[in-house]
Amino acid sequence: MRFEPTDLFRLLPELVLALSGIVVMVADPFLGRRSKQPLGVLALVGTLLALAATLVQAGYTGLGFSRMLSVDYFSLFLHFLVLTVTALTILASFRYLDREEIHYGEYYALLLFATIGMGLMVASNELVLIFLGLETSSIATYILAGFRRGVLKSNEAAMKYFLLGSFATAFLLYGIALMFGSTGSTFLPEIRAALVAQQANLTLAWMAIALLFVGLAFKVATVPFQIWTPDVYEGAPAPVTAFLSVGPKAAAFAAFLRIFFVALEPAIDKWFWLIWVSAVLTMFVGNLAALVQSNVKRMLAYSSIAHAGYILIAFAAGSRFGIAAVLFYLVAYALMKLGAFSVVAYVAGPGEERQGIENYAGLSSREPLVAACFSVFLFSLIGVPLTGGFFGKFYIFRAALEEGSSWLVWLVVFGAINTAISIYYYLRVVIAMYFREARQEAPATPLPTSLAFVLTLAALGTVYLGLLPNSLLRFATESARALH
Repeated sequence: MRFEPTDLFRLLPELVLALSGIVVMVADPFLGRRSKQPLGVLALVGTLLALAATLVQAGYTGLGFSRMLSVDYFSLFLHFLVLTVTALTILASFRYLDREEIHYGEYYALLLFATIGMGLMVASNELVLIFLGLETSSIATYILAGFRRGVLKSNEAAMKYFLLGSFATAFLLYGIALMFGSTGSTFLPEIRAALVAQQANLTLAWMAIALLFVGLAFKVATVPFQIWTPDVYEGAPAPVTAFLSVGPKAAAFAAFLRIFFVALEPAIDKWFWLIWVSAVLTMFVGNLAALVQSNVKRMLAYSSIAHAGYILIAFAAGSRFGIAAVLFYLVAYALMKLGAFSVVAYVAGPGEERQGIENYAGLSSREPLVAACFSVFLFSLIGVPLTGGFFGKFYIFRAALEEGSSWLVWLVVFGAINTAISIYYYLRVVIAMYFREARQEAPATPLPTSLAFVLTLAALGTVYLGLLPNSLLRFATESARALH
């Protein structure tokens, strides 16, 4: 491998995160059993420095580390997204560790290390590096899912996530091996060139595409590879659930887009139907399962599955605007899901015992800010106008309709039907917050300042995208040029 000094700038955010994680782990023993908030501050500073490093990285676009790393507007877009998600997760976790008596400083280090893996995934130009990034992220999140060590559900979540994740990893790795056997390379542009020139073993290539799809579909929780999602999201600590539902999913979709639009676009007629069928099943399974949930955390988990199906609609469009629509939707989805799960973390209280819809009754009178922000997130998840979720779905449906295919029109129809289905279970929570009295007085727990900041910022961001979406859409469209 040929090394150039400028390559360090192309890896600068990950280097900053790694150094910050090491500093957090070294500082941890000096705090003993005291609050770990100082470590959270260190981790937050490290994440903000990594965001600044991403700005520096923008001046060094191009290929690095012998073409394995590709720094372009696409990777910069996703770097900003995953780093912002990590920073907000850290803020939402400040009081949580003390409340749950989880006095383990490695929590913040694991968040940083998971973000390193996600950063590698979004910038990789080579399949093995994508795999390494995915595994770096996955190993950290397996541990985070089981961080409430004394809670059986948390232990169960970590075990299920680890076992099923390892199974999916095997599919991905076998797919990479078959793709190398078919095309003689693991570099995405070279795979594309081999497919275009028909120099690949096509039978092996089709098998590789199917296996790669399985491995990545598990990470983004699409049907039929979503079975782990509700149990893991329910059992994991609520801030970790917020992180899992947004960060790793965004990074996995980024890898999905790079692999399928840079390397495998010549075979789009083969993988289109994988995406089409998975999109339909994912939307219906996610929304219909969410209909019958009385546990809000579990309901939001199933809705996360449904939203992966919406994203696949734009993916199936196979156009530059379709990629831009995916990127826009990922930002809107990140704000509303991160905010929604942060509300769940607060309302659930110590031990996360208050997760039922009935626990939200009368929330508007007890905590008007929390209820207002949660309503914004829920309306955005539906796709109500003046929210980011509305334009997210609008752009996704537009990307599909612009292609003119009748099969894509049917995807839009199914998406609209599922949006109508989702109205019921989202509004149940809004009605409980504003039109029902609490059966028993909830214990008074002051809203932490850091959490109030996260909720307010996410709600304002959601409304901003609903009022002025063009600036983000332009950035997303420019970023899509790197792939299409």
